[in-house]
Amino acid sequence: MKKSHTSDHIKIPPGFWTGLYQLGISAHDVACKARLPLTIIHEPVVTSVQYLAIWQAYSDLIGDTAKGIVKLATVFETAKYPPTVLATYHARDYRDALNRMARYKQLCPPETLRVTEEGEHCTIELEWLYTKQPGPPMLTGITLACLLELGRRGTGQPLTAQLVEFSQSMGDVQVLEAYFGCSVQVGAKCNRLTLYRRDLDRTFVSYNQELLEILTPALDRSLDEQCSRSITEAVKWIIKRSLTGGRPDIQAVAKELRMSDRTLQRRLTDDNTSFKQLLTQARHEQALEYLADPSLDIKEVAFLIGYEDQNSFYRAFRLWEGDTPSNWRTTHLDTNSISKESLGRSTIY
Repeated sequence: MKKSHTSDHIKIPPGFWTGLYQLGISAHDVACKARLPLTIIHEPVVTSVQYLAIWQAYSDLIGDTAKGIVKLATVFETAKYPPTVLATYHARDYRDALNRMARYKQLCPPETLRVTEEGEHCTIELEWLYTKQPGPPMLTGITLACLLELGRRGTGQPLTAQLVEFSQSMGDVQVLEAYFGCSVQVGAKCNRLTLYRRDLDRTFVSYNQELLEILTPALDRSLDEQCSRSITEAVKWIIKRSLTGGRPDIQAVAKELRMSDRTLQRRLTDDNTSFKQLLTQARHEQALEYLADPSLDIKEVAFLIGYEDQNSFYRAFRLWEGDTPSNWRTTHLDTNSISKESLGRSTIY
């Protein structure tokens, strides 16, 4: 039985820890720095919060962000990459590799890649899924560096980029410029790697058609399964974020997901749900979360989940829980208090 992969479950390739060890950084030190249990070292899957904490810990331990990016990008052995990345190294050419990377990156949140070819340029823009907050600069830098490293290792040529842009400070920029072979800008509006489009036609010396015929169908099946789950999660996340003081509509959510509302509705139908159902679920889940906070009064809770008047919220809540928000809160808080008291007594005695 396959384990479901959600937006909050990210795979850590074993080669990651090996790469850090080659740089003189132990997995034990990373876990301690990130304030995570040591068992995280042997966990194949971590949460997005843990994932970002691990990258921040590596950044803190290595010192300068730029040097940490270049060191890890160059030391990481191709054979240690997971199938999602390994497939790109055995692609037909650089263009095929980048398109595969962007496609299969959907299986490895929290970042996503958008590849655009125009004129003599090819741009790859990095965006963060499920959050407006940027990830650690180290993770941003290593993601873009690995895209150029992919081309260099695949073609066997010392390719250079045309321009690299980062939204955050990246440490010693000269180190990055020496690695990318071009100007590196920080404080930009986005995180983007610009390549020479002519390089995309370069064939890969590591092209392996037989291996791709094995990997591609399995990865595509995983992606199809992932997409139906992730679109539902993404829609619900956007709804929750947009509830306060209003009611988000499918057009607004579809626009944020860069698709038409008709396409979004079809994707949700394929996943046996609808926008209306997800809106109701999001309101219900948020209502319970807010009611568990005694500092919020009922009127505030109603507003926070998008109801203009308290009566409408009361009617909806009765349908969800068969009780009033006030009664539910009283029962819930009393139950929590009893549980804490019991826990306290058992600890004492």
